[in-house]
Amino acid sequence: MVSQEEIKQLWLQTRARLTAKGLADQPEATLSLRCPSGTSMWFGATTLPEPHLLDWRQPEQTRPARIHAAAHAARGDAGAVLWGGGPFSACLGDFGGVLPQVFDEQARHIGPMSAPISRPELLAGALRRGGNVVLWQGLPLCIGVTATRLALNAELLEKCAKAYVLAAASGGRVNPLPWLVRHIANGRLIKDERRAALAFQRGALPEESKAY
Repeated sequence: MVSQEEIKQLWLQTRARLTAKGLADQPEATLSLRCPSGTSMWFGATTLPEPHLLDWRQPEQTRPARIHAAAHAARGDAGAVLWGGGPFSACLGDFGGVLPQVFDEQARHIGPMSAPISRPELLAGALRRGGNVVLWQGLPLCIGVTATRLALNAELLEKCAKAYVLAAASGGRVNPLPWLVRHIANGRLIKDERRAALAFQRGALPEESKAY
């Protein structure tokens, strides 16, 4: 059984990894990690030294915390949530706010992006497609089944966003992957998410997915 204190230490390690790579530099950037037992999450701004332990079912939270709580409630597989991103992923709102599935790894681990949202009541619907990124009030809201997967997803998002933003800004044509490739990769992502949700229901952390 993983303790709440161990999850707190994991929050600190994940925050350090994200900030070291410039993936959570915005003043409003926030990070949360779900505790595998119960309905607690460690939540905090990435600019602060310590997170707070909150219940993601409770409404009496700050607005940023409520968005994280809504993500955890909507997605039983969400082990970690980041609101923030690198300089290119933060620019996606200037280019339609939806990153086409252009790369294999992107389709496998990030999946389809819903249209940008700014109203809390639309968040659950945007996340139910199984995609791990959606723009919330202009910044990416990124999900991972584990803290490590979240960090990898944030890194992958920034890499893909850089290629897309530079291509779109220069007027280049961006073609998505063939439908069948996206269908297979997205299907494998959904299976990972279902396994993760079952692990959290058992009070355990999900296993890291190493297969494509």
